[in-house]
Amino acid sequence: MSKVLVIVGSTRPSRAADLVVPWVTSRARAHQGFDTEVADLRDWPLPIFAEHPGTLGDISDPTYSEPIVRAWNKKVKEADAFIVVTPEYNHSIPAVLKNAIDTVWLSFGFRNKPVATVGYSGSIGAGIRAIEHLAHVFIEAEAVPLRNTVVIPFVRSAFDESGEPVNPETDIRLQVMLDDLAWWSLALEKARADGELTPGTLRARAALAAAQS
Repeated sequence: MSKVLVIVGSTRPSRAADLVVPWVTSRARAHQGFDTEVADLRDWPLPIFAEHPGTLGDISDPTYSEPIVRAWNKKVKEADAFIVVTPEYNHSIPAVLKNAIDTVWLSFGFRNKPVATVGYSGSIGAGIRAIEHLAHVFIEAEAVPLRNTVVIPFVRSAFDESGEPVNPETDIRLQVMLDDLAWWSLALEKARADGELTPGTLRARAALAAAQS
């Protein structure tokens, strides 16, 4: 069973994520393919990313600059797949979410793992542009962002009093996304178990050093 980490990408006191996340996690936990855990970035007050070789300590078992940075890298590394729940800020993702992704450094915790995304907004935009930017970020992290996503416009009126989506298509889209995530997670778990290439940046650096020696 794949271990899925649901990353809550907003920390604002008035965030609408609190409407979305319970529904997402309930569906993920009901899905037979997942062992689901929530990582609310409110509970992970990560410093603004400033790691460098001098903060790592032992490169084979990095300490990083602060214990919480080490713990966050470990948390992400332990997961097999991810669901990111994000609003849209100025046509992109919240700074706190970008910082959390950037902080996964050297551990390659997102590498060769699938990432599904649920976007929302208070108006018609539904977080689509944030999802597009997030896909670019995760490609650079060598993750596998999924094509099928969930977008929720007018989020404040998107759920009824019991926390269920008003529009049945919203739930259908989530089920499609979860099925995709389960398939990709199993496929990539097998691929990782069969053996992974060393990250390309490290292979290129080694090849350049050898060529210059």
